[in-house]
Amino acid sequence: MTQRIIQVGHSPDSDDAFMFFALAKGLVPTGDLEYRHVLQDIETLNRRALAGELEVSAVSIHAFAFLADKYALLSSGASMGDRYGPMVVSREPLTSDGLHQKTIAVPGLLTSAFLALKLMLRTAFAYEVIPFDQIIAAVVRGDVDAGLIIHEGQLTYRDAGLHKVVDLGEWWHAETSLPLPLGGNVVRKDLGPDLMSRISRDIRASIRYGLENRDGALSHAMQYARDLDRSKADRFVGMYVNDLTLDYGPRGRQAVQLFLNRGHDAGAIPHRVSVEFVE
Repeated sequence: MTQRIIQVGHSPDSDDAFMFFALAKGLVPTGDLEYRHVLQDIETLNRRALAGELEVSAVSIHAFAFLADKYALLSSGASMGDRYGPMVVSREPLTSDGLHQKTIAVPGLLTSAFLALKLMLRTAFAYEVIPFDQIIAAVVRGDVDAGLIIHEGQLTYRDAGLHKVVDLGEWWHAETSLPLPLGGNVVRKDLGPDLMSRISRDIRASIRYGLENRDGALSHAMQYARDLDRSKADRFVGMYVNDLTLDYGPRGRQAVQLFLNRGHDAGAIPHRVSVEFVE
Protein backbone atom coordinates (compact mmCIF):
# COMPACT_ATOMS: atom_id res chain seq x y z
CA MET A 1 0.00 0.00 0.00
CA THR A 2 1.37 3.41 -0.99
CA GLN A 3 1.40 5.75 1.99
CA ARG A 4 0.23 9.33 1.65
CA ILE A 5 2.13 11.73 3.88
CA ILE A 6 0.09 14.22 5.90
CA GLN A 7 2.09 16.83 7.80
CA VAL A 8 0.51 17.80 11.12
CA GLY A 9 1.76 20.93 12.85
CA HIS A 10 1.24 21.35 16.57
CA SER A 11 2.92 22.93 19.56
CA PRO A 12 5.51 21.11 21.71
CA ASP A 13 3.18 21.42 24.70
CA SER A 14 1.74 18.84 27.03
CA ASP A 15 -1.86 19.36 25.90
CA ASP A 16 -1.05 18.98 22.18
CA ALA A 17 1.22 16.02 22.91
CA PHE A 18 -1.62 14.37 24.82
CA MET A 19 -4.02 15.04 21.96
CA PHE A 20 -1.75 13.59 19.27
CA PHE A 21 -0.26 10.75 21.37
CA ALA A 22 -2.18 7.97 19.63
CA LEU A 23 -1.36 9.29 16.14
CA ALA A 24 2.32 9.76 17.00
CA LYS A 25 2.60 6.21 18.37
CA GLY A 26 0.51 4.48 15.70
CA LEU A 27 -2.18 3.46 18.18
CA VAL A 28 -5.14 4.24 15.92
CA PRO A 29 -5.57 2.80 12.41
CA THR A 30 -5.03 5.37 9.64
CA GLY A 31 -4.97 3.19 6.53
CA ASP A 32 -2.75 4.61 3.81
CA LEU A 33 -2.28 7.93 5.62
CA GLU A 34 1.02 8.51 7.41
CA TYR A 35 1.01 11.46 9.76
CA ARG A 36 4.30 13.29 10.22
CA HIS A 37 4.39 15.64 13.19
CA VAL A 38 5.89 19.12 12.92
CA LEU A 39 6.43 20.65 16.38
CA GLN A 40 6.67 24.45 16.51
CA ASP A 41 5.30 27.24 18.69
CA ILE A 42 1.79 28.41 17.86
CA GLU A 43 2.76 31.77 16.37
CA THR A 44 5.18 30.05 13.96
CA LEU A 45 2.41 27.61 13.00
CA ASN A 46 0.03 30.53 12.46
CA ARG A 47 2.52 32.12 10.06
CA ARG A 48 3.13 28.85 8.23
CA ALA A 49 -0.60 28.36 7.81
CA LEU A 50 -0.88 31.80 6.22
CA ALA A 51 1.34 30.38 3.49
CA GLY A 52 -0.62 27.10 3.34
CA GLU A 53 2.49 25.06 4.05
CA LEU A 54 1.06 22.19 6.14
CA GLU A 55 -1.88 19.95 5.33
CA VAL A 56 -3.05 20.00 8.96
CA SER A 57 -2.07 22.38 11.73
CA ALA A 58 -2.99 23.65 15.13
CA VAL A 59 -3.63 27.39 14.84
CA SER A 60 -4.97 30.21 16.96
CA ILE A 61 -8.67 30.90 16.42
CA HIS A 62 -7.67 34.53 15.88
CA ALA A 63 -5.31 33.46 13.08
CA PHE A 64 -8.05 31.35 11.49
CA ALA A 65 -9.78 34.58 10.47
CA PHE A 66 -6.90 35.15 8.05
CA LEU A 67 -6.72 31.50 6.90
CA ALA A 68 -10.34 30.69 6.13
CA ASP A 69 -9.74 30.92 2.37
CA LYS A 70 -7.22 28.04 2.56
CA TYR A 71 -8.28 26.02 5.62
CA ALA A 72 -11.39 24.73 7.38
CA LEU A 73 -11.66 24.00 11.10
CA LEU A 74 -11.78 20.36 12.08
CA SER A 75 -14.69 19.64 14.42
CA SER A 76 -12.27 18.19 16.99
CA GLY A 77 -9.08 19.55 18.47
CA ALA A 78 -10.33 22.74 20.11
CA SER A 79 -8.47 24.35 22.98
CA MET A 80 -11.00 26.37 24.95
CA GLY A 81 -10.92 28.02 28.32
CA ASP A 82 -14.24 27.56 30.08
CA ARG A 83 -14.05 30.30 32.77
CA TYR A 84 -10.24 30.27 32.56
CA GLY A 85 -7.64 31.11 29.95
CA PRO A 86 -4.71 33.35 29.14
CA MET A 87 -3.82 35.76 31.90
CA VAL A 88 -2.19 39.12 32.29
CA VAL A 89 0.30 39.02 35.17
CA SER A 90 2.51 41.67 36.71
CA ARG A 91 5.38 42.00 39.17
CA GLU A 92 3.49 44.49 41.32
CA PRO A 93 -0.28 44.31 41.93
CA LEU A 94 -2.22 46.12 39.18
CA THR A 95 -5.86 46.49 38.23
CA SER A 96 -7.18 45.86 34.74
CA ASP A 97 -8.43 49.47 34.55
CA GLY A 98 -4.88 50.78 34.25
CA LEU A 99 -3.51 48.18 31.85
CA HIS A 100 -3.92 50.33 28.75
CA GLN A 101 -1.26 52.65 30.23
CA LYS A 102 1.27 49.83 30.65
CA THR A 103 3.61 48.00 28.28
CA ILE A 104 2.48 44.40 28.02
CA ALA A 105 4.52 41.49 26.68
CA VAL A 106 2.39 39.42 24.28
CA PRO A 107 3.14 36.00 22.73
CA GLY A 108 2.22 36.89 19.14
CA LEU A 109 -0.03 39.19 17.16
CA LEU A 110 -2.11 36.35 15.72
CA THR A 111 -2.70 34.56 19.02
CA SER A 112 -6.22 34.39 20.38
CA ALA A 113 -4.86 35.68 23.68
CA PHE A 114 -3.80 38.92 21.98
CA LEU A 115 -7.21 39.36 20.34
CA ALA A 116 -8.99 38.67 23.65
CA LEU A 117 -6.82 41.29 25.37
CA LYS A 118 -7.65 43.84 22.68
CA LEU A 119 -11.36 43.09 23.06
CA MET A 120 -11.17 43.49 26.82
CA LEU A 121 -9.16 46.72 26.86
CA ARG A 122 -11.15 48.32 24.01
CA THR A 123 -8.39 50.86 23.46
CA ALA A 124 -4.86 51.04 22.12
CA PHE A 125 -2.05 49.89 24.41
CA ALA A 126 1.70 49.47 24.23
CA TYR A 127 2.95 45.92 23.74
CA GLU A 128 6.11 44.01 22.97
CA VAL A 129 6.10 40.63 21.22
CA ILE A 130 8.14 38.12 23.22
CA PRO A 131 8.24 34.30 22.81
CA PHE A 132 5.59 32.84 25.11
CA ASP A 133 8.08 30.87 27.21
CA GLN A 134 10.15 34.02 27.94
CA ILE A 135 7.32 36.32 29.05
CA ILE A 136 7.32 35.44 32.75
CA ALA A 137 11.07 36.05 32.98
CA ALA A 138 10.68 39.40 31.19
CA VAL A 139 8.04 40.51 33.71
CA VAL A 140 10.18 39.34 36.66
CA ARG A 141 13.17 41.34 35.32
CA GLY A 142 11.03 44.44 34.86
CA ASP A 143 11.61 44.57 31.09
CA VAL A 144 7.84 45.11 30.70
CA ASP A 145 5.08 46.20 33.07
CA ALA A 146 2.96 43.09 32.55
CA GLY A 147 2.83 39.92 30.51
CA LEU A 148 0.11 38.03 28.67
CA ILE A 149 0.78 34.39 29.50
CA ILE A 150 -0.45 31.25 27.78
CA HIS A 151 0.18 27.51 28.14
CA GLU A 152 1.67 26.22 31.39
CA GLY A 153 2.48 29.70 32.66
CA GLN A 154 -1.14 29.92 33.78
CA LEU A 155 -0.27 27.40 36.51
CA THR A 156 3.27 28.54 37.36
CA TYR A 157 3.25 32.35 37.43
CA ARG A 158 2.84 32.43 41.22
CA ASP A 159 6.06 30.44 41.60
CA ALA A 160 7.83 33.44 40.07
CA GLY A 161 6.20 35.82 42.56
CA LEU A 162 3.88 37.40 40.01
CA HIS A 163 0.33 38.67 40.47
CA LYS A 164 -2.73 37.97 38.32
CA VAL A 165 -4.22 41.13 36.88
CA VAL A 166 -6.99 39.50 34.82
CA ASP A 167 -7.93 36.06 33.54
CA LEU A 168 -9.29 36.58 30.03
CA GLY A 169 -11.28 33.34 30.16
CA GLU A 170 -13.11 34.62 33.23
CA TRP A 171 -13.68 37.98 31.56
CA TRP A 172 -15.03 36.39 28.35
CA HIS A 173 -17.40 34.11 30.27
CA ALA A 174 -18.74 37.06 32.25
CA GLU A 175 -19.34 38.84 28.93
CA THR A 176 -20.85 35.96 26.96
CA SER A 177 -21.46 32.90 29.22
CA LEU A 178 -19.36 30.98 26.67
CA PRO A 179 -15.91 29.36 26.71
CA LEU A 180 -13.06 31.40 25.24
CA PRO A 181 -11.90 29.78 21.97
CA LEU A 182 -8.12 29.77 21.83
CA GLY A 183 -6.88 27.18 19.37
CA GLY A 184 -8.15 24.68 16.85
CA ASN A 185 -6.96 22.20 14.25
CA VAL A 186 -7.34 23.16 10.62
CA VAL A 187 -7.14 21.14 7.42
CA ARG A 188 -6.28 22.49 3.98
CA LYS A 189 -9.32 22.72 1.70
CA ASP A 190 -7.44 21.71 -1.44
CA LEU A 191 -7.20 18.15 -0.09
CA GLY A 192 -10.85 17.69 -1.00
CA PRO A 193 -13.85 16.72 1.16
CA ASP A 194 -13.20 12.96 1.31
CA LEU A 195 -9.62 13.26 2.54
CA MET A 196 -10.52 16.12 4.86
CA SER A 197 -13.18 13.91 6.48
CA ARG A 198 -10.73 11.00 6.86
CA ILE A 199 -8.21 13.25 8.55
CA SER A 200 -10.96 14.58 10.84
CA ARG A 201 -11.88 11.04 11.88
CA ASP A 202 -8.26 10.09 12.56
CA ILE A 203 -7.61 13.13 14.75
CA ARG A 204 -10.85 12.64 16.65
CA ALA A 205 -9.85 8.99 17.21
CA SER A 206 -6.47 10.11 18.58
CA ILE A 207 -8.08 12.54 21.01
CA ARG A 208 -10.60 9.93 22.14
CA TYR A 209 -7.81 7.37 22.65
CA GLY A 210 -5.91 9.80 24.88
CA LEU A 211 -8.97 10.59 26.97
CA GLU A 212 -9.75 6.88 27.38
CA ASN A 213 -6.11 5.91 28.07
CA ARG A 214 -5.15 8.91 30.18
CA ASP A 215 -2.17 7.45 32.04
CA GLY A 216 -0.23 6.45 28.93
CA ALA A 217 -1.10 9.66 27.08
CA LEU A 218 -0.05 11.76 30.08
CA SER A 219 3.27 9.89 30.37
CA HIS A 220 3.94 10.77 26.73
CA ALA A 221 2.91 14.39 27.32
CA MET A 222 5.23 14.81 30.31
CA GLN A 223 8.27 15.26 28.03
CA TYR A 224 6.69 18.56 26.91
CA ALA A 225 5.43 19.69 30.33
CA ARG A 226 8.13 22.36 30.87
CA ASP A 227 8.92 21.62 34.52
CA LEU A 228 5.35 20.89 35.59
CA ASP A 229 5.09 17.94 37.95
CA ARG A 230 2.74 15.16 36.90
CA SER A 231 -0.14 16.47 38.99
CA LYS A 232 0.05 19.96 37.48
CA ALA A 233 0.56 18.55 33.99
CA ASP A 234 -2.55 16.42 34.43
CA ARG A 235 -4.48 19.50 35.55
CA PHE A 236 -3.22 21.54 32.60
CA VAL A 237 -4.07 18.80 30.10
CA GLY A 238 -7.55 18.54 31.63
CA MET A 239 -8.05 22.26 31.10
CA TYR A 240 -7.45 22.06 27.37
CA VAL A 241 -8.16 18.46 26.30
CA ASN A 242 -11.71 17.51 27.27
CA ASP A 243 -15.19 17.03 25.81
CA LEU A 244 -14.98 20.36 23.96
CA THR A 245 -11.77 19.09 22.34
CA LEU A 246 -13.50 15.93 21.15
CA ASP A 247 -16.18 18.09 19.53
CA TYR A 248 -16.88 21.84 19.73
CA GLY A 249 -20.58 21.17 20.20
CA PRO A 250 -23.16 23.96 19.81
CA ARG A 251 -21.66 26.05 22.62
CA GLY A 252 -18.14 25.84 21.25
CA ARG A 253 -19.22 26.65 17.71
CA GLN A 254 -21.19 29.64 18.91
CA ALA A 255 -18.15 30.82 20.88
CA VAL A 256 -15.84 30.66 17.84
CA GLN A 257 -18.23 32.59 15.62
CA LEU A 258 -18.92 35.23 18.28
CA PHE A 259 -15.20 35.68 19.05
CA LEU A 260 -14.41 36.32 15.39
CA ASN A 261 -17.46 38.55 14.94
CA ARG A 262 -16.40 40.68 17.89
CA GLY A 263 -12.87 40.84 16.52
CA HIS A 264 -14.30 42.22 13.28
CA ASP A 265 -16.58 44.66 15.09
CA ALA A 266 -13.56 45.96 17.03
CA GLY A 267 -11.55 46.47 13.82
CA ALA A 268 -8.99 43.78 14.68
CA ILE A 269 -10.19 41.47 11.88
CA PRO A 270 -10.73 43.20 8.54
CA HIS A 271 -13.57 41.03 7.23
CA ARG A 272 -16.45 38.89 8.45
CA VAL A 273 -15.60 35.21 8.74
CA SER A 274 -18.11 32.42 8.26
CA VAL A 275 -16.67 29.42 10.09
CA GLU A 276 -16.67 26.04 8.32
CA PHE A 277 -16.29 22.85 10.36
CA VAL A 278 -15.20 19.53 8.89
CA GLU A 279 -17.05 16.60 10.45
